[in-house]
Amino acid sequence: MREETPPDKPLSLRVPDTLEEAMSPDWLNAALGQRFPTIRIMSVAPGPIVSRVSTNARFRILCEPDVPPGVPDHLCIKGYFADLSEWAILSRTAGEPEAFFYRELAEFAGVRTLRSFYADIDPTTHHGVVISDDVVHQGALFLDALSDFTPDQAAQSLEQYAVLHGRTWGREQLADPRLSPRVEATLRARGLPEIRGNFDGPIGVGVPSEIRDAERLVTAVGLLQNLLTSAEPRCLLHGDAHIGNLYLDAAGRPCLVDWQLVQRGPWYLDVGYHIACAIGVEDRRRTERDLLAHYLEHLGAEGGEVPTWDEAWRLVRVGMVYGFFLWAITLKVAPQITAAMLERLGTAVSDHDAYSVLEKI
Repeated sequence: MREETPPDKPLSLRVPDTLEEAMSPDWLNAALGQRFPTIRIMSVAPGPIVSRVSTNARFRILCEPDVPPGVPDHLCIKGYFADLSEWAILSRTAGEPEAFFYRELAEFAGVRTLRSFYADIDPTTHHGVVISDDVVHQGALFLDALSDFTPDQAAQSLEQYAVLHGRTWGREQLADPRLSPRVEATLRARGLPEIRGNFDGPIGVGVPSEIRDAERLVTAVGLLQNLLTSAEPRCLLHGDAHIGNLYLDAAGRPCLVDWQLVQRGPWYLDVGYHIACAIGVEDRRRTERDLLAHYLEHLGAEGGEVPTWDEAWRLVRVGMVYGFFLWAITLKVAPQITAAMLERLGTAVSDHDAYSVLEKI
């Protein structure tokens, strides 16, 4: 347990470079003191840490005399603290969109997500850091592609995408350049070599052979990039709508998390991606039309413009290609997870001849 005397007033605040600094009472008093001026953290009890590219560290704060109303004593901090190599420092920019979302967008978006108590970005390094609830302590369960997730639960998660899309439909905040579509930048960062490596290796075995074609996928993504420059209307997208970016709260309700790819764009990128990968192949084949109809009903109720069924059914396949691309370039995830996601998304692309939709737009 780290113990220090808290400062009499908040420090001049900077986004921390290290987890040790971020977990210090001095820095936490300054960060949380922006919203809770009476907070006086005396010590910090570290909890479990998950560190991959980003670091998620759970902890408990002990305050004098008590934790102020409105802030829990169990919290989680997310940043890019694990490695200070040149590559890792450059990778810190991945956290900027998420911090931006929690700082400026989460409230008006209205979607169920983590409750943020601090979110900021270093103006020089673009390192984004977020302090939120420790929802695991509250009884939440984080999901991945191997989790049991039913079509009924997928309908509930699609309701949250409808909230996100409908309540932000055509909002002026979407003009912010920080919300520009990210496909072009993603394709510059990773492309043919990574896709070939995944398709040709063991994690690509479940991808149907007729679409296990790296060059055709990259060509399709190029067409998608062109489509996104003109697609209207736009709403706020999660941008990476797979099951591993969900958690179930203590009441069992799906909530969205991990906003590194938040951007503006057409609704179907999130929805096609989510329908294709949130549930198993046979469940998806059996329920996908019902799931899309459910989403469209809720999109209209939340203020979005509902397309015709034929247009929606055509465009949702574009979202399947988008999700397939994101997993085809994935490197730093457990192989069994990537394999499951590629099989689900690749099979959906194959089932619906989704490449041809982009080729005809």
